Amino acid sequence: MNSLLDVAHLKEDFPIFSKVMRGDNRLIYLDSGATSQKPLSVLNAERDFYTQHNSAVHRGSHLLAEEASEAFEGAREKVAAFIGAEVDEVVFTKGATESLNLIAYSIGNSAPSSRLAIKPGDRIVVSEMEHHANLIPWQQLAQRTGAEIAWFPVTPDGRLDLTELDSIINERTKIVAITHQSNVLGTINPLEQLISRTHEVGALFVLDACQSVPHFAVDVKELQIDFLAFSGHKAVGPTGVGIFWGRAALLAEMEPFLTGGSMIESVTMADATWAPAPRKFEAGVPNMAQAVGLGAALDYLSAIGMDAIESHESAISDYLIPQLLALPGLTLIGPASSESRGAVFSFAVDGIHPHDLGQVLDQSGIAVRTGHHCAWPLMRKLGVVGTTRASFYLYNDLADADALIEGIVSAQKYFKVL
Repeated sequence: MNSLLDVAHLKEDFPIFSKVMRGDNRLIYLDSGATSQKPLSVLNAERDFYTQHNSAVHRGSHLLAEEASEAFEGAREKVAAFIGAEVDEVVFTKGATESLNLIAYSIGNSAPSSRLAIKPGDRIVVSEMEHHANLIPWQQLAQRTGAEIAWFPVTPDGRLDLTELDSIINERTKIVAITHQSNVLGTINPLEQLISRTHEVGALFVLDACQSVPHFAVDVKELQIDFLAFSGHKAVGPTGVGIFWGRAALLAEMEPFLTGGSMIESVTMADATWAPAPRKFEAGVPNMAQAVGLGAALDYLSAIGMDAIESHESAISDYLIPQLLALPGLTLIGPASSESRGAVFSFAVDGIHPHDLGQVLDQSGIAVRTGHHCAWPLMRKLGVVGTTRASFYLYNDLADADALIEGIVSAQKYFKVL
């Protein structure tokens, strides 16, 4: 079995784990796929910004403005180092959803002569396992431009079906937008084949890294992708801040997503020119304290080590998957082994609606996600109305896995389906 982190020690960093839940139970938080909990170092970083340095960044010459700008840009440097990027390639947004919309709208606003322009007959490729945030922006772009949407289907065991790789990513393809790790299935997708084919036809590759960056090491240069998006709140960071990364040459060609203060080079009453990236994509006063908090979050993850976090979650998967598969009446949705999958477990239990199961688990202090997980097309492909999802992170351990199994069995007994 892979090595496990000292979870009891780590939990001391997270104030929320001292909370007493219903029935005087301890909190067993298995919903990190939706949002992660926050360590004190992140909370303190945000508080320190507001109490010691609060000022609008890049807008003043007084001490507070200098300190705020230094803290904000320092956070950008931390993000760049964390994902192997150049500093000026990192753009702060309010979340991954905004980051993905930024890419789609910017490309959609390209001049017809631009190599980034999308034209009628062009193809945008996604997959059946995409979160709505990495599907709807591309649907909308296709509708606005006359492009077509094509997608990779999902196999019964929760993997991408790449048997028609060359025909799906064809010569008309301009964009391929794929999740790194599915928020429903836990599947970690085989990027090398996808990226290689994407660039072979001259298309751009967009990676939704919301479920990967917080859980294992991601290096944009090693992956050789073109764009990446992830959210701070899933990476033990604050809500209200996300990251858009793009290759410098592409950022220089792209149109801004929002316009206003701070993103301009010069303005007349008749026209304006844009500042270079990243400022071109950061109109208005940014979420400064949240960016600083994200920097603290990445410091926290780096101190633990992304390889250690990945190994920890793999150990949980190795331990939990056989137990889930052994439960009568339970169907695991997604890969039935820990190979190329994260510690995200969606399942259906015969005779129990996912929402009912979630409520019963809650009585034992176990917090899980229920529903369609912002992935309706995938639910339809699977033929289910929704699932119960337990997503583990660095502050979960094997005792939490045991509690989940016990909770499911208790629910089956309660509903008299066992």
